[in-house]
Amino acid sequence: MLSEYKELFLEELHDQLQLMDDEILKLEQHGASDQVIQSLFRAAHTLKGSSAAMGFEEMKQVTHEMEHLLDQVRNKKLGVSGPLIDMLFKALDCLKRLKSEFEGGSYGATDISGTIRELQSFTVMPPSQTPPEAASGVESAMALHTGLKIEEALAKGAAVYWVRLKIAADCIIKGARMYVVHSNLSEWGEVLFSDPELDAVDEQCQGPLPLAFLYAGGQSADELQRLVMGLTDVTEVQIDPASVREEVQVNIEPNISGKPAASNHEPTEQPSSESPLDHRSMSKPQSQTIRVSVERLEHLMNLVGELVIDQTRIHQVKRMIARRYSAEAVSELGQVADHLTRIIGDLQESVMKARMLPIEQLFNRFPRMIRDVSRDLGKEIELIIEGKDTELDRTLIEEIADPLIHLIRNALDHGIELPDTRRQAGKAAKGTLRIRAAHEDNQVVVYVEDDGAGIDPGKMKKSAIQKGMLSQAEAELLSDREAIGLIFRPGFSTAQTVSDISGRGVGMDIVRSHIEKLNGLIDIETKLGVGTRFIIKLPLTLAIITGLLIRLHEQTFIIPMSNITEIIRVTPDDITTVRGQSVISLRNQVIPVAWLHDHFQIPIKHNGKKHIPLVIVGSADKRLALAVDELIGNQEVVIKSMGSYVGKMDCIAGATILGDGKVALILEISGVISKLGK
Repeated sequence: MLSEYKELFLEELHDQLQLMDDEILKLEQHGASDQVIQSLFRAAHTLKGSSAAMGFEEMKQVTHEMEHLLDQVRNKKLGVSGPLIDMLFKALDCLKRLKSEFEGGSYGATDISGTIRELQSFTVMPPSQTPPEAASGVESAMALHTGLKIEEALAKGAAVYWVRLKIAADCIIKGARMYVVHSNLSEWGEVLFSDPELDAVDEQCQGPLPLAFLYAGGQSADELQRLVMGLTDVTEVQIDPASVREEVQVNIEPNISGKPAASNHEPTEQPSSESPLDHRSMSKPQSQTIRVSVERLEHLMNLVGELVIDQTRIHQVKRMIARRYSAEAVSELGQVADHLTRIIGDLQESVMKARMLPIEQLFNRFPRMIRDVSRDLGKEIELIIEGKDTELDRTLIEEIADPLIHLIRNALDHGIELPDTRRQAGKAAKGTLRIRAAHEDNQVVVYVEDDGAGIDPGKMKKSAIQKGMLSQAEAELLSDREAIGLIFRPGFSTAQTVSDISGRGVGMDIVRSHIEKLNGLIDIETKLGVGTRFIIKLPLTLAIITGLLIRLHEQTFIIPMSNITEIIRVTPDDITTVRGQSVISLRNQVIPVAWLHDHFQIPIKHNGKKHIPLVIVGSADKRLALAVDELIGNQEVVIKSMGSYVGKMDCIAGATILGDGKVALILEISGVISKLGK
């Protein structure tokens, strides 16, 4: 096992497993497709080669049998059926378990023998038993297939070459070195064919190991020669142009010796420097990318945060000087400060974009899960996913995964009815689950919507009474909205039986706690008999936020804008008391009122004003009106940890440095609501 190649192998493994998951679902939903089957075959073949190079024997065996099975489908010897789809998914799950073991260091714990036997039972005729008379036909088909690949690459403007090389005789593990060469070629362009295959390398070869790759890319022959020669343990590189006619009419096997292949036909004339197929005039530039560790991005973001703080301080100093002097130098300082603000703003945006990933990486996990859960429940589900290209901070993508899975499983179990029940209600037998993401007001909003039975407030109250969470009198005082909000109570569930999917009363509580930690909001819109929609609002990033600066007496605090629903001013008469709790009525909704002064032991500033500023904040499904002395304005702030010496403080998420050099505390709204919103 070569540790230096482990990270590269795992990255490719993750991508290929996700690709296989998507393609098997397409195969099930849309039936046999040459393109889908070929994509699956290529993924299995790639994994077989890379796992063999890494010495991952179990994964090599599973992918080898999957490749045989897919080859039978590709050659029309097997049809696409339900059992076949189930078998492919079972094999894929086995590969995922092996991947988890590989990552966790418990290599070899999974018994693959049962999966191997089931895969082999589907195979009509293993390649090793192919009749001799069929061999020439297979070779011709391979030659034609490769010729079409060359023709397709040339049509796209790429140049196609045979790359012939040798791995040095003193290379310790030649298979791993071939894998590295193959990976580099794949990054520079596309590998159409390799000889030998990745899993067929003779590790016992005593001398130099000859290799040949059919390669399509945007480089010239000289450029490609330099790139390949720069690879470790590579010697004797030879680059030869490849032609369509030669590959179709002559056996596909490349001549490793480097001599031109013999042919009874005139070789196709290679494009000259003025030829329209010249790669310098038609080839598209290759995408230039580089992998950067998350730690480096975090460090870079921290440095940008320091610049944002200094930028704020420079503006503060500029205002102070402008009040005292009117010299031309002050104007010059203002221009420099404004330019610096624009530069830092662009730098901040660029760094934040580097941390962003399309939410598609998260959404791609759901189709397979929904397919399996709906089958277990005996329900028909149509999944609609929208907004896959919406970008979100990579940290948030990982954190929001579990809450979304809980919402989806609850929608499938509790929301969408069984086909017979839906028909009786005049609905289509197949239910619809829609998952959508979008950018709205500097936030990412994720919708999970079903067309099921909706949430019954009466049923919610009844279940809460039965579980002892509420008395009959308390339940009667709840509005429909408040009754629906009971779904987020710890231990609450309306399921009659406990199953693997739901009924334990922990799912929705986990959803709320996760979203609170992310400074997010969650709302529920539901209509009985029509359906339910959960709306999750999240900040774009957790590193630099926009905050509202407020003043309590002489101290400044910051409230994250993502937690603020609105700001109002009221008179003391607008605040009433209900059962000992100060509240206001806002658009038929009763919202508790709290004074932050009481918690932080700060005296209330009596300035004789008739109106009291109230900041309406929310966390998950809860709302609270915070009474403050003064609203200062919005500002971008960098969240700094309080450090291990201070440790975790109730209601405080962190701190930041203001333009005047003073430290302001950033409020943790979920903690504030828990402490003051009771």
